[in-house]
Amino acid sequence: MPKPGPAYIRRFERVIDHIADNLDRKLDLNSLAEIAALSPWHWHRIWQSTFGESVIGTVKRMRLYRAATDLGHTDMSLDRVAKRAGYGSQAAFNRSFRQMFEETPAVFRERHRHKVIRRTELSSMLANPSGEANMYDVEIRHIPSETLAGIHHTGAYTGISKSFEQLFGYLAFNDLFEKCGAVKGLYFSDPTSVAEKDLKSMAGVVVRDEFPFAAPLERHETRGGDYAVLTHKGPYSELASAYQWLYSAWITSSDREPDDAPAMEIYLNNPRDVAPADLLTEICMPLK
Repeated sequence: MPKPGPAYIRRFERVIDHIADNLDRKLDLNSLAEIAALSPWHWHRIWQSTFGESVIGTVKRMRLYRAATDLGHTDMSLDRVAKRAGYGSQAAFNRSFRQMFEETPAVFRERHRHKVIRRTELSSMLANPSGEANMYDVEIRHIPSETLAGIHHTGAYTGISKSFEQLFGYLAFNDLFEKCGAVKGLYFSDPTSVAEKDLKSMAGVVVRDEFPFAAPLERHETRGGDYAVLTHKGPYSELASAYQWLYSAWITSSDREPDDAPAMEIYLNNPRDVAPADLLTEICMPLK
């Protein structure tokens, strides 16, 4: 079977961009088929076979992941979160959210907020880094430099999912998964000093020397050296609190200093295969 050409691949990229940028708007099979410039019948079959889920399933999943971020990082009411996720009733939203995250939105919000480190807690954490506030295990690991094939993202880090969808779509269309290794994300900007709209990141996969690079993929060599590696279990929406702990309580109580290089995330399992509560992510802080 011949591989799809660049024009065909761009159809999928347009749809992924449109979904990510229009989660608050009506997104149905027909409207997305128009973006792809394909008939709804063909479009559904192609998307389903490529991504392993319907295009409407992709929309639903992306909205629910955004809802998890809303619950953990804003004071938005549950009713507003449900409506923003595209649900006409709180009950319907609760059922869908619980099916994906294995707990209700209210419980998710309460549990997640307990994990967030607040400014008033930092002094006691630094004085007693091995106490209850120490919620994560960290190991020092030497990680060699590797070649990534990636797609850049500019904007809020939570929006990098769009670049990952584009990356996986390209790899699937071109039968390249067998030439790929670990899935990694690189985060080049400091979110405490750079405006959200200007944050730079990259969605990538480790590749071998013979990997056939072509647009939209870019080649990037990761930094080799020591990293502080924190393993996080749970939804991607909870990673911010793990970063906060690593870059405050852990680093200030250690005898190491962070190096001037991008933070890196290594994704150990696939959100299409496991529940959000079982997602495993290694957060890697470069060390001098």
